[in-house]
Amino acid sequence: QVQLVESGGGLVQAGGSLRLSCAASGRTFTWNAMGWFRQAPGKEREFVATINWSGGRIVYTDSVKGRFTISRDNAKNTVYLQMNNMKPEDTAVYYCAASKPWGPGYVGAERNEYDYWGQGTQVTVSS
Repeated sequence: QVQLVESGGGLVQAGGSLRLSCAASGRTFTWNAMGWFRQAPGKEREFVATINWSGGRIVYTDSVKGRFTISRDNAKNTVYLQMNNMKPEDTAVYYCAASKPWGPGYVGAERNEYDYWGQGTQVTVSS
């Protein structure tokens, strides 16, 4: 099993920045994709960003392009989400997810492409 633990959430004013971290432990894989999703109150969990094993393939949802940056440090089994110029509509619980090792280029933008999930971290952006 893979355990994922997110950290770095909190309260920030609009225009501010936060950096989320997700540390993986247990049975960690090579060649797995990592992703960030978020869920606002009363809404479905939605895709935010994904990164492949090497970091050479990255996909963002349109609403965060140019503001958020996903990265990973495989030596530390950690994935990051740097969030800049944050907006009130970014308020949500943010979840880290890991896929099975489908291949070095694999990325996933759908919830069902991920097998392991963290417990989530709350991010609140005030206007």
